[in-house]
Amino acid sequence: MEGPYGPEWPEEEKVKRKEMVLPEAHYVFVHEVANSNADEMTTVLTAAETSTCLEDSGPLVGFVQYRFVLEEEIPVLYVYELQLEPRVQGKGVGEVSNATC
Repeated sequence: MEGPYGPEWPEEEKVKRKEMVLPEAHYVFVHEVANSNADEMTTVLTAAETSTCLEDSGPLVGFVQYRFVLEEEIPVLYVYELQLEPRVQGKGVGEVSNATC
């Protein structure tokens, strides 16, 4: 039986690992933090929402890998990876907000 990514995954994995460490690759890491309100179990915290050190934050529950590139002199943003733990999916983590940093 093939794995979830099919027979081409061993070769794709090598390419993916190289892409992840390129200097133009940027990341947003999503951490889960305890909420002070007992009725709400958790809050999701992204690096973009805080300027504090995330060493004391909760477990990593997702990340986004993105790159800015120029195509025909037009700046373009590409999202290469967007992964979330199943328990935080469908809770608005990937929604666009009007919040400013």
